[in-house]
Amino acid sequence: MSEQPIDIQIFGKTLRINCPPHQKKDLNKAVEDLTQRLQNLKIRTKVTNSEQLIFITALNICYELTQEKLKTIEYATNIRQHLTTIQKTINQALEEHDKITECSHTILEYSKDI
Repeated sequence: MSEQPIDIQIFGKTLRINCPPHQKKDLNKAVEDLTQRLQNLKIRTKVTNSEQLIFITALNICYELTQEKLKTIEYATNIRQHLTTIQKTINQALEEHDKITECSHTILEYSKDI
């Protein structure tokens, strides 16, 4: 699918960017989020320089992204550990099952001989 030029407004500036039609809705949500973050930062910090606000907001977003990546890595590690524990439990259960099955076969064979 080809990209189409779309005009967006962020902090009073109009930008034309190419966007696939099926991503336009997501792009507009991102624009709204960025605009809201910039407004909130401007109110909170009293900084009026747009360039400073944009850099600080970009830095905040990068920090949040890094934190989410770390959470994802931690989550994946945790899942791997749980899967390893489950696999060990299954293997132990299968080994016990095999032992019980072997014992019952031995008992059956012994009782046939009697």
